[in-house]
Amino acid sequence: MAQPGPTFYVLHGSDEFTRAERVAEFRQRLGPPETADLNTTWLDGRAVTLGDLRHACEAVPFLADRRLVLVTGLLTRLGKGKGQGERAFLEELLDLLPRLPETTRLVFIEEGPLPDSHPVLRLAREHERGYARRFEPPAPKALPQWIVRRVQKYRGRIEPPAAARLAQAVGSDLRLLDQEIRKLITYVGPEGAITTADISRLVPYVQQAVVFDLVDALGRRDGRVAVSTLQRLLDDGESPMGILAMIVRQFRLLIQVKELSQAGENPASIARTLRLHPFPARKLYTQAANFTAAQLERIYRHLLETDLQIKSGNLAVEVALDLLVAGLTGGG
Repeated sequence: MAQPGPTFYVLHGSDEFTRAERVAEFRQRLGPPETADLNTTWLDGRAVTLGDLRHACEAVPFLADRRLVLVTGLLTRLGKGKGQGERAFLEELLDLLPRLPETTRLVFIEEGPLPDSHPVLRLAREHERGYARRFEPPAPKALPQWIVRRVQKYRGRIEPPAAARLAQAVGSDLRLLDQEIRKLITYVGPEGAITTADISRLVPYVQQAVVFDLVDALGRRDGRVAVSTLQRLLDDGESPMGILAMIVRQFRLLIQVKELSQAGENPASIARTLRLHPFPARKLYTQAANFTAAQLERIYRHLLETDLQIKSGNLAVEVALDLLVAGLTGGG
């Protein structure tokens, strides 16, 4: 006789994208979307009571063989162990979980990693009715291989240098990577392989990523890397004036990000305030730490003066870029 499968699950960690896909798989097992909706209950763990949870878990499925109860944030809340009421909640929950009805699938969803000592996490790992998985994004070195596997999942092909280029451009935002991969596969068609040229043509973050590299080098006062990165942009077909415009925009954003970060804002709130995608917002937040506010203001004035010199015909744009890089890495 087959052993019964898990009835309660702990899905935790910072990889929201893969975790959300796992939750979607649970819903798909309930049948058509209309049936899944009728048999899915979402509970906010920050406010849910044990009575709410027990009632949801004991409800009978409707036109299906099981119900899905999704609870967000409860284990993080209980793990803080504040107050006698929370401790009693945890004790009763530990008693309830092994006795859940066979028709119930209770899934705890936690946005961050839980400590190994968390009682519910330990129970999920040790009990035959439990299951636990920690979701973390791949390390930077493993990201190109993740991209290759993702492309293969969609029955596409990608050249290894293109996977590395895409990883460098987008970073570890898996949801954004998945969007770009789908777009690239549609572009090259079922018989084509994604190349670095396709990445440069279709992914809006590629040139932006190179500009980030250039500004990183300027922040480190690394003239050699700054010059080679500038040459990469020129070799990729960017116009000198276009490069200058991107650098000006980058430092204008860095000034804004610096001011917001000094006011206590985090990358997520900065992205909302400046209407940026979370990926460049995080990069800008990290990059702003390489400069003082005074340095950013001084560099920005220098950039505007350079732009004026070019537009007035006093300086060739190629010469201006070389002087700009030399000046900013020489002690700016």
